[in-house]
Amino acid sequence: MVVPARDEEVLLPACLESVRVARDALHLAHPEMHTEVFVVLDVCHDDTAGVVARHGVRAVTSRAGNVGAARALGVETAAEWAGDRGALWIASTDADSVVPPHWLLTQVRLAAEGRDLVVGTVSPRPVDLSPEVLAAWHARHTLSDGHEHVHGANLGFSLDAYLHVGGFAPLPVHEDVELVEAMRCASLDWVATGAIAVTTSGRRTARAPLGFASYLEGLGA
Repeated sequence: MVVPARDEEVLLPACLESVRVARDALHLAHPEMHTEVFVVLDVCHDDTAGVVARHGVRAVTSRAGNVGAARALGVETAAEWAGDRGALWIASTDADSVVPPHWLLTQVRLAAEGRDLVVGTVSPRPVDLSPEVLAAWHARHTLSDGHEHVHGANLGFSLDAYLHVGGFAPLPVHEDVELVEAMRCASLDWVATGAIAVTTSGRRTARAPLGFASYLEGLGA
């Protein structure tokens, strides 16, 4: 699992706890599977590194200040960790997000069915938004199977598929959209599912320019 983080000491604990629950569920069903979490510390100045250490997952340091480069470094490190363990599946979320307990189980099932890419849905925490902005969000988003949205906070893909299209580009925003589009254009087997909804922060202060927070800010304008 790859989780980019920039100054996320407040929200990262909930993310990592949800990932722990998802890992436990996967290991219970598939004890033969190996998993690891890589949190990419992208120019952090707070105690994000301390949070990572206390949760017993792996920290990867990036000085790029760029989410695309951070995600790419996380995948590269995961591939090095996997070594000769066989086929590697990368699950991607964000440090301000909470994944459901069946998040990994569902991705593994879809991968076993032959999928190279799984695109999940993301919704902002209702308590973070006004009723008007929340209504505007839901009016613009489909959260069922076959949805058209792409979020780095809820992606899964095989390492082979990732390498086939050249991986994450070092973009400050929409690196997730570009990767998914490249996989689709390469005629890889993919699915957009509403079965593994991720909840993310509805904050309006952006970590990435023109990213999710900026989009929410636009809805409230």
